[in-house]
Amino acid sequence: MLLIILRLFLLFLWTPWGLAAPSDIQKRSFKVDRIRNPNFRRDGPKELLKTYRKYRMPIPQELLDSVGGLPGDGVSAEDAQPASKSFRLRQLGAAQAGSAVGSVPATPANDGIEYISPIQVGGQTINVALDSGSADLWVFSTQLPAMARVGHQAYNPSLSRSSRHMPGANFSIVYGDGTSAAGNVGTDTVDVGGATVTGQSVQMATAVSSAFVQDTHLSGLLGLAFSQLSTVRPVKQKTFFENVMPSLAQPLFTADLRKDTTGAYEFGRIDPTKFLGRLSWVPADTHNGFWQVSTGGFVVGSGLTRLPTAQAIVDTGTTLMLVSKEISDGYYGKVLGAQRTPAAGGMTFPCNATLPDLLVDVGGYTARVRGADINFGKFTGDSRFALSQS
Repeated sequence: MLLIILRLFLLFLWTPWGLAAPSDIQKRSFKVDRIRNPNFRRDGPKELLKTYRKYRMPIPQELLDSVGGLPGDGVSAEDAQPASKSFRLRQLGAAQAGSAVGSVPATPANDGIEYISPIQVGGQTINVALDSGSADLWVFSTQLPAMARVGHQAYNPSLSRSSRHMPGANFSIVYGDGTSAAGNVGTDTVDVGGATVTGQSVQMATAVSSAFVQDTHLSGLLGLAFSQLSTVRPVKQKTFFENVMPSLAQPLFTADLRKDTTGAYEFGRIDPTKFLGRLSWVPADTHNGFWQVSTGGFVVGSGLTRLPTAQAIVDTGTTLMLVSKEISDGYYGKVLGAQRTPAAGGMTFPCNATLPDLLVDVGGYTARVRGADINFGKFTGDSRFALSQS
């Protein structure tokens, strides 16, 4: 079990959007369970390429040659042809935070790669992915062509009395795996697990990539990073979390990422039944829009190996753990038969290998990654070998 606790510290409580809520608003908490996407299939090299692109890191040529690129094709409202707009990750809208509470049930599917949560936008249910590594709230909309909306929930602003158009505002986002969405922007009431924000910016897709069209379990995405990453133009917009935070009992959310069972995102409280021992707090640097934490060492077997302090990003939107060469070499030096495989974009090892646990320093706290969870899946280039997620 991995329990990631993401918290805004006192510094952020003194910013304009972090001021205390009015005295007549009761601070609450709410919980959003997640639903796994059964259509998602593991592809190690493509997942690695996606992560390199997401954080704008140099991409090894051998990985590009192996994957062959990830085009961001799409379907537009005008001609239903592939879209070619590009850009980087960002965020959502301005609003007044609400104080509602609630819990959203979820049903697990297979493989635990992608999780979907139902939210309410203007009273309409939309299944979205919650992603701490991005900052846009965009949804399928009725402005998409009918062929793109088949099997999806499409937000219809004309059915909501609280919907408002944001003149001149637009967004365009391309994720690391080549998937994309673009369109215009409005505001509406957004309810996540019973907590409500009125006037929340909502990005209405008029063009989405074919991968989003084919994935009928997902009809949008809700970013939980910060508005520095917002793709809304000409003015960036606040995220749902930034807007709802002042009304929460505690200015935080937690991500309970369990394997092979239902997990949950909870806002405004920490569930003490979800962890053992004492809770550790790690400062988060959010100036770049991400949840960044410091790291400076690791353990494989016995003995701590100290490294120069570096920054890491906590991201619920990726299954990969990107580490330095020192950590990779130190870890796989303990795995019999492990080898660097250019076609896989990283390390492979015999499928029957027993992987040791990896302990990584996170801001002074030692986080354990179980060896069994580092096995990403079989390498398609050779069924005798498995891919590593790190």
